[in-house]
Amino acid sequence: MKKIILMGNPNVGKSVVFSRLTGAKVIISNYPGTTVEFTEGIMHIDHENVKVIDVPGTYTLEATSKAEEIAVKMLDEAFAEKNNDAVVINIMDATNLERSLNLTLQLLKRKIPLVLALNFWDETKHTGIDINVEKLEKIIKVPCVPTVAVTGEGIKKLVDETKEAKVSDFDYEEKEKWHKIGDIVEEVQKVFHRHHTFLERVADISISPFGGIPIALVMAYVAFWAIRFIGEWLIGNIAEPIFKNLWAPLMMKVSGVLGSGGILHDILIGKLIEGEIDFVESMGLLTTGLFVPFAMVLPYVFSFYLVLSFLEDLGYLPRFAVLVDRAMHGIGLHGYGIIPMFLGIGCNVPGVLSARIMETKRERFLAATIMAISIPCMAQIAMIAGLLGKEGAKGFFPVFGTLFIVWLVLGVFLNKTLKGHAPELFIDIPPYRIPFWGALLKKVWMRIVWFLREAVPWVLFGVFLVNVLYTLGIIEFIGKIVQPIVSGIMGLPTDAVAALVIGFLRKDVAVGMLSPLHLTLKQLIIASVALTMYFPCAATFAVMIKEFGIKGMLKATLIMICSTLLTTGLLNLIL
Repeated sequence: MKKIILMGNPNVGKSVVFSRLTGAKVIISNYPGTTVEFTEGIMHIDHENVKVIDVPGTYTLEATSKAEEIAVKMLDEAFAEKNNDAVVINIMDATNLERSLNLTLQLLKRKIPLVLALNFWDETKHTGIDINVEKLEKIIKVPCVPTVAVTGEGIKKLVDETKEAKVSDFDYEEKEKWHKIGDIVEEVQKVFHRHHTFLERVADISISPFGGIPIALVMAYVAFWAIRFIGEWLIGNIAEPIFKNLWAPLMMKVSGVLGSGGILHDILIGKLIEGEIDFVESMGLLTTGLFVPFAMVLPYVFSFYLVLSFLEDLGYLPRFAVLVDRAMHGIGLHGYGIIPMFLGIGCNVPGVLSARIMETKRERFLAATIMAISIPCMAQIAMIAGLLGKEGAKGFFPVFGTLFIVWLVLGVFLNKTLKGHAPELFIDIPPYRIPFWGALLKKVWMRIVWFLREAVPWVLFGVFLVNVLYTLGIIEFIGKIVQPIVSGIMGLPTDAVAALVIGFLRKDVAVGMLSPLHLTLKQLIIASVALTMYFPCAATFAVMIKEFGIKGMLKATLIMICSTLLTTGLLNLIL
């Protein structure tokens, strides 16, 4: 196994870098025969496990204390092994380059593969220190990476550079060491007086819990408002008129050619509602199968990707991921795990697809599953708002409060039970910049094309599958089987079974079907929670099969059903 040895002076952020590289699952040991502690962990590079060892802090390889003696011994042992593949990351305090270079030069003289991490890089800007990294690399002839360990800035590049670590031929006379250090500092470092810019102040505030959380709440509110406004405008002014005014008449002619009924008609056109095509309820491949992805999902996907790309190019999204990183680790995900949840509120389909940003299959499954269970899509949220709007907070709070608790508890449970662990967040944090709209729109276009290529065929497959199940009477059969569960555990009337079955097709339509049933407030809350949790809509179901396979989807389905029965059963007892 490849080894990475972290070495540096005390108090240079070495333990924070170690934490960034390895996460929480580490082993703290005493060096044999001593009480001096060191820490070991595992990280993943190119699908390989790499042991990371955080040795005690030391100012020199000429040991002057027990801790420094152990640090030198551990370095010697790492490179004494035959066929070793070890690399040293020398973590330096970029605000005190002269002191840090003492250890660096000694490591260079050992002729070992070395990478330098210039930590506290943000502080150099704040204190008016300018270090020419390229010139420093040219002088000492090893990779040098600016880092801000507390935010994760530069950590991804540092990981990448470990693959390029090399032995330097930089040499010096021992008696000339401090003179050489002075020459290096004079050549690569300039000190000047400066004040923070406005964007730098905002950047600093936005990653601190005190200022970052209020900024995150404001950004989230503005983002959701923009996404819903753009998505609903596109649906109402472009998508629906095209389907209703142009596509519907054409499909009615096709329906007439097919005899307005029969198996082929039901598969291609679907059921006619009062003699007309209903693009939500007809469930034909050429009607609902096209209307759902292009008229109901695509506008929200476009608006989400537009806002998401803007936040990315602005430089805020990485900061938001850093801000929630610690909290997200509680449910087995790093900070970027918030993105599928964010997208899922618009539509669960892009929410599932965006789980691909997570590094491991375990993380992707965990993120997609808890998103599909506890995050209602925008269309469903709108229907719930219409259903419970008259009840105000006493209706909304139990529904969305319950879903948040489910998201949290289920995430913690799956994190404890699924094999594996969550990798750390490797992310470069750019400065805030005004986005370049040409590049931004190109990115949005590429994502839209990707969505259409990846998701639409599976949405069509989902609609086709549902049609077959309806034709064979399987969905009606399922409805009869689950009726005792719906009435007994959930406390819902028999008429609500139809809504739950329809929920597999379109959850927002299913919520609307609850309206004429005159349910009590308790029943409305339970039904809204159940429809969100128990099963994804057909489109999301189809995409999850593609992403995780039949076996993975069956496992996710079992988790969904069990958590739904437990949650709604508890609500039935508590409310």
